[in-house]
Amino acid sequence: MLCNKAASVVAPQGQRAIPRSSNALKRSHRRADNVIARAQEQRQPVMELLAAAVVTMSAMSGNAGPAMAEEARLPRGDIPETVYFGNGCFWGRQFDFVNTEKKLGRTPDEISALVGYAGGQRAGPDGKVCYYLSDPRTVYERLGHAEVVQLALSTDSTDKATQEFRTFADTYFKQFRRTDAGMQRLDPQDAGPGYRNVIGLPGGVSSPLFKVLQDANVNGMELREGKGGAWEKVTRQSQEAIKVGSDERINEDDLLNVVWVVDSTSLPFYRAERYHQFHTGIGKLFPKEYLWDLKNTAAANGKIGSTGCPELPF
Repeated sequence: MLCNKAASVVAPQGQRAIPRSSNALKRSHRRADNVIARAQEQRQPVMELLAAAVVTMSAMSGNAGPAMAEEARLPRGDIPETVYFGNGCFWGRQFDFVNTEKKLGRTPDEISALVGYAGGQRAGPDGKVCYYLSDPRTVYERLGHAEVVQLALSTDSTDKATQEFRTFADTYFKQFRRTDAGMQRLDPQDAGPGYRNVIGLPGGVSSPLFKVLQDANVNGMELREGKGGAWEKVTRQSQEAIKVGSDERINEDDLLNVVWVVDSTSLPFYRAERYHQFHTGIGKLFPKEYLWDLKNTAAANGKIGSTGCPELPF
């Protein structure tokens, strides 16, 4: 029942996202004309203002890499502290995001990627959400949660936080491969609602970061609004999902080519047990610097203390 458990049922295919409009570049040309008109009225240097317009046009036409168009920026002073991403087993995903944080220039003390559970509507007794082999009332999948990695965004500025989120989103969408049926996770053997694709943002699809997520969605996956995983009673004749028991299904299932986008404010992150943090991968041995050094640094900084859930010796 660990991350490499075999799938017994193939998840149904979701729908593809609607392509974005191609009118953005036309709007940017109109903006450039407006800049020149304003400059003439206000007696400001035309070339200085026009240069700013060119930068905007370049960003909107896709030539500026991850630079954000004006519409995709966070409002000033509105910086979320954390977001979370889930798609399959969180062991390998944490390793990917740690490497992304290093590319952003973060030191071992600043690495924020932690594995945990999120996306479910409730917690167990005493607020616990745990892995398997614990009190059944606290098992994350039974509570509607999925395995995720939480990441912190910079609080220095809204622009920096937006750029960091775009970088994390780019990493996320690279964790899929194209198949005839749609975009598949890198570890398709891990199937079921506990491994579904989910992204948590403060405000969910209403967050300004959702536009950044749409820009990063180069795979054309469906970004579907989620309200939180929960198990429902169903009749035997209408069962459609991967089940735990013979008369239940989850409302937000593991669907091929679909990413659930949820409000992380109302559906918070629950940190996983210490033994899951900085774990080796499935069939891959990660370096000692990751398995031991980073883990010990996180422990020394109080980031991976006890969760109240059982700890296993591996």
